[in-house]
Amino acid sequence: MPHPDATSRPAPVLYRNGSVYTAADPFATAMLVDGDTVAWVGSEQAATSIADSSMEIIDLRGALVAPGFVDSHMHLTETGIALESLQLGSATSARALLEAVAGAKGEGPVLGHGWDETTWADPSLPTAEELERAAGGRPVYLSRVDVHSALVSPSLAQSADLRGQDGYDGGARVIRAAHAAARLATRKLPAEALKLHQARALAEAAANGYVALAEMGAPHIGGAEDLRIAAEWNAQDRSARPVPHVLPYWGQAASSEEEARALVAQFDGAVRGLAGDLNIDGSLGSRTAALRTGYNDAGHDRGALYLDVEQAAAHLAACSLAGIQGGFHVIGDAGLDVALEALDRAAQEVGAQRVRAAGHRFEHVEMVDAAAVERLASYSVTVSAQPAFDAAWGGPGGLYERRVGERSRSMNPFASFYAAGVPVCFGSDSPVTPLRPWSSVRACVEHHNEDERISARAAFLGHTRAGWRAARHANTMAGQLVPGAPASFAVWEVEELMVQVADGRVQSWSTDPRARTPLLPALDTGSDPVCLQTVKDGAELFASPALRS
Repeated sequence: MPHPDATSRPAPVLYRNGSVYTAADPFATAMLVDGDTVAWVGSEQAATSIADSSMEIIDLRGALVAPGFVDSHMHLTETGIALESLQLGSATSARALLEAVAGAKGEGPVLGHGWDETTWADPSLPTAEELERAAGGRPVYLSRVDVHSALVSPSLAQSADLRGQDGYDGGARVIRAAHAAARLATRKLPAEALKLHQARALAEAAANGYVALAEMGAPHIGGAEDLRIAAEWNAQDRSARPVPHVLPYWGQAASSEEEARALVAQFDGAVRGLAGDLNIDGSLGSRTAALRTGYNDAGHDRGALYLDVEQAAAHLAACSLAGIQGGFHVIGDAGLDVALEALDRAAQEVGAQRVRAAGHRFEHVEMVDAAAVERLASYSVTVSAQPAFDAAWGGPGGLYERRVGERSRSMNPFASFYAAGVPVCFGSDSPVTPLRPWSSVRACVEHHNEDERISARAAFLGHTRAGWRAARHANTMAGQLVPGAPASFAVWEVEELMVQVADGRVQSWSTDPRARTPLLPALDTGSDPVCLQTVKDGAELFASPALRS
């Protein structure tokens, strides 16, 4: 369905001869889209009776139509830059990094992303001087896979004025404040360049079935101008190429209700809340997540705290009074202790009901025990988690086990969240992990701890409808395909459709129609479904040539 111009209304589109993931009819094979709305879902026989010459008819040839994905935590500009920079995820040594830098084309800073020394036989990093020589004097910024630390050359350290900053010791590796300064020095770009990077990320998301993205802006990431540009995608002219809906968040602490309102007002009310990457702590990979006891592989190091209890409590109280969604980036258990104590103090100050009504959200929440889960539930805090983290770094011998030992087994407790009634939504934290939603669903089903696995259906809802709810979207029908709902969906080429449950003690996969549960792709085939089309509010964001061939 090509995007209409301002004076035309697109023809209704009838999808048929496939499978439609809808609560309205678990056996649905067809769907009619009229304008920006799902008009009807039903059987092939019924589709034959309603088809007429006024409609565009798309033969699905067995493909699946399902609600479009919502990425509940990502970074547009950072994703666009990473996609266009040196891809360092496959590097296996310091020498490999230096060779990549030496081979970088173009002028200006050498940018790269994705290295992970924990996968190398020798985890030694290149020196700052080696980076400078390899780049021929060009400034170098190479972000670690978690984007909480980086390698920088002396020329970049000088231009970013890193001397004396927390996290800079004169070497190549920078963390904490020094890392933020180094990154921002490479992001001082004109608005048009920022927009091009964001457009690259939006196109990547659309090609992978995403209809909405929660953009997590913050002063230490890209600044206010970067977030304003991200929010403007929602207001672009109808004649422009449509893109996924952007759900903007601004990660800056407020100390009063008036300050909270002012922070939102600077974006003309476009931001969803003062949450996202307002960092209480950092990451496990860079050893900046705040821990109760030290890192197993770093002696007494317990990471870093960027906000204390008083600051965090003031922020939650201010947001609650203003009716604004607040929250934090929090990963380590000591970091979560700060966030939970802040909830208690905010509730004492403004009342628990106001805290709950604000719909606060915490990002990541990886190291959490049963008592903490119950406290999150009691305050109706939404957890925005990244399942691909567990797939990449969980499990025996993984990064998390090396960093925190036995504590890693209870990390990312998705099933425990669901059982306690904690609202959960899922994202990628792109560019930390790629925009591959079915891989993320699979990570929920195949969690390294069998007790924390959830069904594909629960995971799929966490990646779709729950993302809209977590952002407090006004349309309560968003994220489902039933008559009257927004026509926001993706079409997928699939190998097989099945009903799936998380419990490995029973048969995990079933094609039995008596289950009366909408079917999802089999995720144990070794490959992800292929996106054929992505549609948001009836407008086509992406289409594979195979869709209409």
